[in-house]
Amino acid sequence: MRAAVLGHPIGHSKSPALHGAAYGKLGVDIEYSAIDLTVEQLPAFMAAVRAEPNWCGLSVTMPLKSAMVTEVDEVRGAAAHLGVVNTVAFERTSSEGGAGTRGAGTRGTGDLRTVGYNTDVAGIVEAVRYAGVASEPSAAILGGGGTSAAAIAALVELGAARAAVFVRDASRASEAKAAGAAVGLPIDILPLSGAAGTIAASQLVISTLPPHAADGIAAELAEVPAVDSLPQAGVLLDVAYDPWPSRIATAWQERGGVVVPGLEMLLYQAVGQVRLFSGLDRDVTPEVIDVMCDSVGLPRRVL
Repeated sequence: MRAAVLGHPIGHSKSPALHGAAYGKLGVDIEYSAIDLTVEQLPAFMAAVRAEPNWCGLSVTMPLKSAMVTEVDEVRGAAAHLGVVNTVAFERTSSEGGAGTRGAGTRGTGDLRTVGYNTDVAGIVEAVRYAGVASEPSAAILGGGGTSAAAIAALVELGAARAAVFVRDASRASEAKAAGAAVGLPIDILPLSGAAGTIAASQLVISTLPPHAADGIAAELAEVPAVDSLPQAGVLLDVAYDPWPSRIATAWQERGGVVVPGLEMLLYQAVGQVRLFSGLDRDVTPEVIDVMCDSVGLPRRVL
């Protein structure tokens, strides 16, 4: 069976390492690769995939997360609310019209259906919970694209009452606005310049910006006086994990805050994908997650 991560650029992706380690531990024959693909190339690629019987899953990264919504037969769960897909599973319905099967066990007769999911939400929630984020945190998000939509949904699960969303161009924050409306979280769209003061006083900051895009904020953050009134150190999740550490992660840590590398989010969202692609939900145990951690240099879980 085949699976792949799609995006542009894609050479830096750690997903092949994570998935390869998981399938090796599970003992399933899934070949997982990285495919460089632009939005313009996506429709033709998906048409070709539908003609091949051995696909079991696709991981979807930037800039394809929104475009993939119209390329799948069905969108479920958080992806349906957010209009952002980071995972495509392949299901076959039996020729007699029976229940669908998915994952590595879908080779066989029947109609193929592509189903879009969003595992980024769970990835964010699990990553910051593991780091000890405060309950009902005061929260800020850097960036307003597809990953910010997942961050907004994650904040609802974490109990946040409101979020400040800092963007470079307010006219391009439609995905963040739509996500806030979909999940019922009030958000304030604010200019990225001048974000340092607000994030310094936040208990949870999620940066969804590409590499180096938050460097200016890191410089400003160094000039903001330390805040002693927070009940615990604030948590910063920077989804950009290459290069690492990022400048904003370094600046945050120097202020005494807790830094969560994007690899933690990548790990947890990949766990959800492995369950879907392999069809072995219950077999994705802590031991499987540990070998996934080993594959990208993350510490094994302490649960």
